[in-house]
Amino acid sequence: MVYKFIVGSEESESFKLEIVIDAADTFMRLRNAILEAAGYSKDQMDSFFICDDDWNNEKEITYMDMGTDSDEDIWLMEDTPLEELIEDEGQKLKFVFDYMTDRYFYMRLKETMPGKSLVDPLCQRKEGKAPKESIDIDEFVPVIPKVDTTIEELGEEFYGDEEFNEEELSEFDEISSEDL
Repeated sequence: MVYKFIVGSEESESFKLEIVIDAADTFMRLRNAILEAAGYSKDQMDSFFICDDDWNNEKEITYMDMGTDSDEDIWLMEDTPLEELIEDEGQKLKFVFDYMTDRYFYMRLKETMPGKSLVDPLCQRKEGKAPKESIDIDEFVPVIPKVDTTIEELGEEFYGDEEFNEEELSEFDEISSEDL
């Protein structure tokens, strides 16, 4: 069986890929086909995520085992055939290509073609320009807007009275460790 995936990006809405690959092929071969079509290097850590209908991550398929202790199964790209985790048309995936800034391509299984096979993955269609492979982390950090309100404008009611009243604190002296 052959799978046809549509790959896109929210960063560059004109960018689209259409990748066909044999269902028995691995996630690693799909990864390499996407990276080649986008013009990206293959020397970065990346992962696929199988998503639910609302794009929530469900299963991660990683480039390499990071040695984390987990009760969950670890799926490695090199060892995992696509057909093991994907079977339904419309299945949604994310391909995280930049872990530092959590940037990804969104993917959808557009079509399954039973009875067909394919030796090598193929990018059938490419539109637009892929987003930059990596961005400077300083460019990505959100800018915190400047607050125009000064402390003086907020007044005492915002922070409470400026006068210290020792009687208010005396209630705490009466609390013993047995009350806690």
